[in-house]
Amino acid sequence: MQASEASRAVAAAMSIASSLGLTADDAIVLHDSNKLTLRLLPCDVLARVAPVADQVAEFEVELAQRLAESGCPVAALEPRVEPRVHERDGFVVTLWTYYAPVTPGEISPGDYANALARLHVGMRELDVPTPHFTDRVEQAQRLVANRDRTPALSQADRELLADTLRSLRRAIVERGGAEQLLHGEPHPGNLLTTKNGLLFIDLETCCRGPVEFDLAHAPEEVGEQYPGVEQDLLRECRILVLAMITTWRWERGDQLPNGRRLAAEWLNQIRAALGHDGSDAQG
Repeated sequence: MQASEASRAVAAAMSIASSLGLTADDAIVLHDSNKLTLRLLPCDVLARVAPVADQVAEFEVELAQRLAESGCPVAALEPRVEPRVHERDGFVVTLWTYYAPVTPGEISPGDYANALARLHVGMRELDVPTPHFTDRVEQAQRLVANRDRTPALSQADRELLADTLRSLRRAIVERGGAEQLLHGEPHPGNLLTTKNGLLFIDLETCCRGPVEFDLAHAPEEVGEQYPGVEQDLLRECRILVLAMITTWRWERGDQLPNGRRLAAEWLNQIRAALGHDGSDAQG
């Protein structure tokens, strides 16, 4: 968020927490992107704050409750207040349990795969309206096609991304494999290591699709440990996801640190991956 907007977002979160009987005299920014993630003190609550026009908080709160009730490894809402979405000064605020980080260390691929498999089992039982993974691919395709929104993208790179997104989206759909509710972005940044075990956060990206689409966001070793994976499909999903996240980095105003450097590296990775079998990007 812009600095002026962020200060208002912090004030909104602290005000809401105080109105609910939680003592919030200070706020530590844990993450700043399209939304702000705060640790409120001394009540020790995690607050997620987003502009009203740019959020799906109601969906995320409902889904988190249902998944937690079924024993899925997801972060819990703050138990001291009613589980709901709060709105103030143009922002929506949700309050979550704050999990103190445990001693940092590598998450074993087996533990990662097991946690994701448990999440998928719980999600398989839910019938909730969500976008299809192809809707997210279409968002990337529109961005690539819009030169005003991606002015720094060269013509050759634009064609590479457009071809990759189009062809792999079609190839994955035409496989006709099983689909279910997915996390959408279960990458390491959305996985907490806590004393309660591994917990997934940030459910706003949920969509429907093959489990391989979720696995494409995780380290390669995780896909090797996950049961029943179709490896050819996973490879296609990995290249597709790489093309999607590369596209986001070229958007005008993207605020990810070193985003353009990463985008250039990822373009080279896409070329290398497609170079093994040019058929992936044809059609």
